[in-house]
Amino acid sequence: MKTIDSPYRWKARGRAFAHIAQYHPELTALRRDLHAHPELGFEEHYTAGRVAQALQLCGVDEVHTGIGRTGVVAVVRGRQSTSGRMLGLRADMDALPMAEHNDFAWKSTTSGLMHGCGHDGHTAMLVGAARYLAETRQFDGTAVLIFQPGEEGYAGARAMIQDGLFERFPVDAVYGMHNWPAMRPGTVGINPGPMMAAADRITITITGRGGHGAHPYNTVDPVLVAGHIITAVQSIVSRNVRPVESAVISLCAMRAGELSAMSVIPDTVTLVGTVRTFSAAVQALVERRLTELCGAVATGFGATATVHYERSYPATINTPAEAHFAADVATRLLGAEHVVRDLEPSMGAEDFSFMLQVKPGAYLRIGQGDENGVGSCFLHNSRYDFNDEILPLGSALHAGLVEQGMPLSAE
Repeated sequence: MKTIDSPYRWKARGRAFAHIAQYHPELTALRRDLHAHPELGFEEHYTAGRVAQALQLCGVDEVHTGIGRTGVVAVVRGRQSTSGRMLGLRADMDALPMAEHNDFAWKSTTSGLMHGCGHDGHTAMLVGAARYLAETRQFDGTAVLIFQPGEEGYAGARAMIQDGLFERFPVDAVYGMHNWPAMRPGTVGINPGPMMAAADRITITITGRGGHGAHPYNTVDPVLVAGHIITAVQSIVSRNVRPVESAVISLCAMRAGELSAMSVIPDTVTLVGTVRTFSAAVQALVERRLTELCGAVATGFGATATVHYERSYPATINTPAEAHFAADVATRLLGAEHVVRDLEPSMGAEDFSFMLQVKPGAYLRIGQGDENGVGSCFLHNSRYDFNDEILPLGSALHAGLVEQGMPLSAE
């Protein structure tokens, strides 16, 4: 397959990339407009409107809005429909509740909100794929383009599913993609198993008996108990989880007493943190041991401790056949030397996991980080920005999943 000459520092192959590169300026303009107008989960009214407008201009066959509250779905039918196949492509649309510290022209215009994870870029890449697929229709089947709200802690994927996403659009498989600053532009990473961990929230409430700090013998000090629990909890992974498995327990916040009351021992202490695991068995083990250990430590001091364990996002686990297929598509686009097929899983979480619980599919990472340059700032950082150079590549990768997943038959 011929490699397309281009102004990019990396080379991509195939007709789709060459075609999409022609409207790189429009994709960049859309991406930067979305970056300037960030919205939180289920509040993406401006974003959804811009997406729906862009899709209509692209000439897709159907545009559906309001799925999962603010989600948008586009349908593009191929030149043929004999296969009966239907493939889904997903992009997330929401921003983060954080202040942006960049100073470029397209920085956030909304105080306290920022596209700090690249969802603006993901959305623009999928719009680019929609435009290409609608213009060329070089596939046999139906492409379903899913623009999802509320990935950042709102479980927008679950909301879309509960709103009938896959009943209305019964895809055979679904694919998602996320930028990755730790990889260079022109590279793709994937593996045929876990890609992201399950993310659970834990709240530990310790109840003692408050009193005067000068007379602690008359109290049951929950702050002391909290200190012992913080230390003891770190033994769960090292002494209960098999070394070949993975788990993380982090207690990240503590509320106890008043800073202005230096001599008052409080009645209660609250600890908040997160648990990250890849397997359901380890997840259940950690939940059980947290409850047992916290209760036992508190009892030893005459206090009580309750653990509220909230399962937020399940682990993001690729199905092997779809992961291998996606890697093959990326290889045809970029060459084998630029595709990592055994990418190390991340202990971060992703609500695309809800889609992979009900449909086969795969989650890919697309490199965007130049060393000490554009796109190298890591996700959820106030200086982060999406690297616009990779917009045509991401669109072409989406398009390749459709064209190679539903190839035209000989006419």
